[in-house]
Amino acid sequence: MRESKLWFWHILSAAIILVILGVHMAIMHMGASLSAIGLGFREPVAAAAVFQRSKQLIFMATYIILLGAALFHGLYGLRSMLFELSLSKTLEKAISRVCALAGICLFVYGSYAAVYVFTMKGVTP
Repeated sequence: MRESKLWFWHILSAAIILVILGVHMAIMHMGASLSAIGLGFREPVAAAAVFQRSKQLIFMATYIILLGAALFHGLYGLRSMLFELSLSKTLEKAISRVCALAGICLFVYGSYAAVYVFTMKGVTP
């Protein structure tokens, strides 16, 4: 039962990545076209545009959601591939714990960075 729940979250995280990354690609690669109607940035990878987006709540939230989905999807996939090696139960538990700990640490660090940039004042790149 636990594995089927984890598999469900793995598939859901893939769908989340697909949607958010699709929107991200549209904004980043169609920025000049979208800027004509007020939705994009003329130079989306310029430092000023990156900081301007990072100061918006919706972008900060999507960065954190994308980070969580990508970390879970990637680490669960890695864990699943390692389990295919027919390891002992003790080693499988250790792998699960390492993946969970790595995911939590990376999520906290990445979320902190997104929130920190969001709350910065007076950024002039």
